[in-house]
Amino acid sequence: MPQTTTKYIETVGRRKTASARVRITPATKNAFMINSKELAVYFPTKELQAIAVESLTSSKLGQNFQVSVLVKGGGTNAQAEAMRHGLARALIIHDTELRGRMKKLGLLKRDPRAKERRKFGLKKARKAPQWSKR
Repeated sequence: MPQTTTKYIETVGRRKTASARVRITPATKNAFMINSKELAVYFPTKELQAIAVESLTSSKLGQNFQVSVLVKGGGTNAQAEAMRHGLARALIIHDTELRGRMKKLGLLKRDPRAKERRKFGLKKARKAPQWSKR
């Protein structure tokens, strides 16, 4: 009995506290499912949708994929950027020729910027209480 296993590539993308587990499977047309929801439902604004699929559009790959994403943590913007990072990593595994182009666009770099922790004696991470002489 032949097994019909669909070959997929799974990678992880991260941004701030958001992490996205991205699976790409070759398909007849591009389809995005994020946490069992459609792309337009999960990311309602055009800007977030554009960020999420930027890796796929900038790769100019003639092939279509079914993209399944599990996203946890962070805000919507960080989740979209985590998805972009994971999708770029998956496309590199699929086609190693894309690495140079993706690297030049900065899609393979995990954005290290995150909120700095609050230190004791301060109001915020760096804001000190107002100093008074007396």
